[in-house]
Amino acid sequence: MRFFFLATAVSAAAFAANDPAKPSPSKNAPASAPSLKHVPQLHETIEQNTARLQWFSDAKFGMFIHWGPVSLGQKEIGWGRDGNRPWDINQHGPRLEDPVYDNYYKRFNPEKFDPDAWVKLAKESGMKYMVLITKHHDGFSMFDTKQTDYNIMKTPYGRDIVKEFVDACHRQGMKVGLYYSTRDWYNPDYLVGDNAKYDEWYRKQIEEILTNYGNIDVMWFDHVGGRDWGKWRFDELFSMMYRLQPKMIVNNRAAKFCGPPSPEDRGPSSPEIVKMAEGDYYTPEGHIGSMDIQKRWESCIHVGQGWSYRGEEGFKSPDECIKMLVSCTTGGGNLLLNFGPRPDGTLTDAETGVAKAMGAWLAKYGEAIYETRGGPYQNGLWGGSCHKGDKLFLHVYQWPAGGKIAFDPLPSKVLAARTLDGTPVTFQQDANEFSVTIAEAQKVSPVTVIELTMDKPIATGLLCGRARIISDNMAEYGRDLGGNATYTTSSTSEHDNAENRALLLKGERPKTGFAFYTAAEDNPWVTIDLGEAKQINAVVIENRPGDSRSEGLMLSISTDGTTWETLWKASKWEEKWLVLPTQFHAGITVPGRTARYIRMETKGNPPRPLLLQRVTILGQ
Repeated sequence: MRFFFLATAVSAAAFAANDPAKPSPSKNAPASAPSLKHVPQLHETIEQNTARLQWFSDAKFGMFIHWGPVSLGQKEIGWGRDGNRPWDINQHGPRLEDPVYDNYYKRFNPEKFDPDAWVKLAKESGMKYMVLITKHHDGFSMFDTKQTDYNIMKTPYGRDIVKEFVDACHRQGMKVGLYYSTRDWYNPDYLVGDNAKYDEWYRKQIEEILTNYGNIDVMWFDHVGGRDWGKWRFDELFSMMYRLQPKMIVNNRAAKFCGPPSPEDRGPSSPEIVKMAEGDYYTPEGHIGSMDIQKRWESCIHVGQGWSYRGEEGFKSPDECIKMLVSCTTGGGNLLLNFGPRPDGTLTDAETGVAKAMGAWLAKYGEAIYETRGGPYQNGLWGGSCHKGDKLFLHVYQWPAGGKIAFDPLPSKVLAARTLDGTPVTFQQDANEFSVTIAEAQKVSPVTVIELTMDKPIATGLLCGRARIISDNMAEYGRDLGGNATYTTSSTSEHDNAENRALLLKGERPKTGFAFYTAAEDNPWVTIDLGEAKQINAVVIENRPGDSRSEGLMLSISTDGTTWETLWKASKWEEKWLVLPTQFHAGITVPGRTARYIRMETKGNPPRPLLLQRVTILGQ
């Protein structure tokens, strides 16, 4: 392949034609820093922040749209471009063209594009906001920009798609967001030298986007690359953005991939730069985010095989997408569900079917989604919970045999329980436990929703426990951390099974005999060493069926093996205990603790052995 811009009609000359009259500065820094007094991430109060993001926190559900000339080739947008990515992820080397990908725009003519139809479908689907690609990593601009000729106005379509989209959103009262990839594998100035030329260029594009289309509710950035904070003027960026759009929300990717520290990384110039770049919410990609009811987050997940149009097969089912929305909602986040329109501007039949099915579901169950906040129960394979006002909603995917789920106790009284069609649900509550029981006929696929009426509202940010279900599938708590762990015991017993000891914590679990068997002592113990500090989300401790000699077991953790903190003590003997280490942070109890060592022990008189059959440690 030849060097990048030698064979492309929209070549480096197209960029050069728009160069500033003055040469780029030798350092990527102005004579004076811009004012940041109006940047909300730095100066707004908690109350002001809550008010600015209120609509986003209430919305729960949005539509992401990845679209462009690449749809003609049914390749992944950006990543389907077969050319090197200088100064960025993999495929390093001289900048090369992709003569096929880079020329799709010459044939791009979406004559059936109807933005009003898109917005209408999004509203019918229950979506509250939409985010459209303006420029992806491939460098093609879907809007009328003065910074490059590699844009929508040079296609056979010849009209500003971003303008038509934003206007349609405004007409129908839809919140509107625009995606912009700062990373650019097409522009020849990207990350060259001090990057000052490209940094100024892309900020001019952002200025166009935020000036030419009226009110923009969300600016959705996607990675900068390069690792060196010094190559970017984020203070200039945020100062300009909030001068133009004072109430706008920004995600956390404006500076993504700056760092980690490396020889070429000068690091951020101030803590304020880092705080601004964190934006207003974070963005798990391609998966449902972990439960987090402290910070705002939004999972972006595609319905089809990829982000952009990849053909007419390989789509998620409506039930899958409904459960994704529920999991994000109960976990404290939003779902931004991605659609990839065809080259002609229409959505695929499968995507349209998913959208309409979700709309039908939300027409019935939206009360248990919109305006809610996640918790107070920890999400799990069983489902999750959310609340608003005096209503607490249980979203249940899996029911134990008998149709009863028991939970840790609630901090307030339940006055009534029903399904959302009004059918009463049996419940029990005392100081130790809350439970609901439903008949088989009341179970609904893909999720059964139960409304609890409380005597007072659940506090936002409260996490009071979880469902008391110990599943054989513990993947919800993370991976098995025992593969390379070692352990010691306070003593050994003549009954100690050497074969089982060899298997313990090595991946293959002994099914009979004992994993730990000490001699009879006043204080028998076992210490597990994970080799390094790790986040521990769950410890499952199994006794030999019918053998209660580990009654009174205590579990402690340590980072150095010297200072110990006791986290749990068994209140009564059970064949299997599920211990969930937690910590108190930012006013609430959150799951997970970091430790290298775990100790299990009993204390008592007369002397007794410690006898445990199996121990599983799960985390990250």
